[in-house]
Amino acid sequence: MATVFLALLGVGAAFAYRDLNDNIASQDVDGQLNADVRPERKAPGAVNVLLLGSDSRSGANREYGRDEGSARSDTAMVVHMANGRRDASVISIPRDTLVDRPACSTKSGVAPAARAVMFNSAYSTGGMTCTVATVERLSGLRMDHVVEIDFTGFKKLVDTLGGVRVNVPQDIRDPYSHVHLSKGTQRLNGEQALGLVRTRHGIGDGSDLGRIKLQQTFMKALITQIRSADLLTDPVRLYRLLDDLTSAITTDKGLGSLSSLASFARSLDGLDADRVDFRTLPVAPAPQDPNRVVPREPQANAVWQALSADEPLPARSEKGGQP
Repeated sequence: MATVFLALLGVGAAFAYRDLNDNIASQDVDGQLNADVRPERKAPGAVNVLLLGSDSRSGANREYGRDEGSARSDTAMVVHMANGRRDASVISIPRDTLVDRPACSTKSGVAPAARAVMFNSAYSTGGMTCTVATVERLSGLRMDHVVEIDFTGFKKLVDTLGGVRVNVPQDIRDPYSHVHLSKGTQRLNGEQALGLVRTRHGIGDGSDLGRIKLQQTFMKALITQIRSADLLTDPVRLYRLLDDLTSAITTDKGLGSLSSLASFARSLDGLDADRVDFRTLPVAPAPQDPNRVVPREPQANAVWQALSADEPLPARSEKGGQP
């Protein structure tokens, strides 16, 4: 994002700016949340962003299967950018994690608070606003921003980049996510990349933990690919990339304009992939259901406490889903 937005500012095309700005959808997340129960900001200069990937099957996403109910957050990552923006931590939350969800506003009224429900059900209950409230309850961290991306936008972004080189850790054959990949480093197109980050049955034990590791591997590769692309010499591809990105995302109001996104991206220009610490929330099998997980304590709390204090994450553990 930093690379492409800074490149756009260098091109200085006013007409492009106007069109791209109109692409961005946003929601007043802060205005919909109960300010009295939100966590305080404890680390001046640091920023927390909730990154969501929705499994909605509406519109152009229908080709990925039928949606038997409301959309759910297929992917959820808490992105903590340290003061100074030279380091970042990314904590993936398994969607099968059992959490306590606060009361959430819905289109038909207010859904009462619920205990021990699957994390990704918060999105189906009250969209991104309910998911932010649930993450804040779970982590004790104030989310400064939220960004959601959809399936088709993700695919187009990867294709416009010309694909992304990824080291696939093993042969993957998953008819559910339509992915058939061989082990080794290869350039994935948008369809293949989407299958890779969505597969559960094609890797590991079929749980969300194996998929999260693939998602994090892909994100590192994507960051490297975007930063290495010489976009200033190809204004047509630059515009297409920005058009794909702005059409694919929904943000909070604070990031709901191209100028806001560009300002935010400018602050990240010095952040490289090797300075991003990707982790998975430490979890353990849920006592009441072996097909679900719960935060593993005290490890999970130690992760949230480190981010709250804007400190490095604890040493990696072999337990609890740490990649």
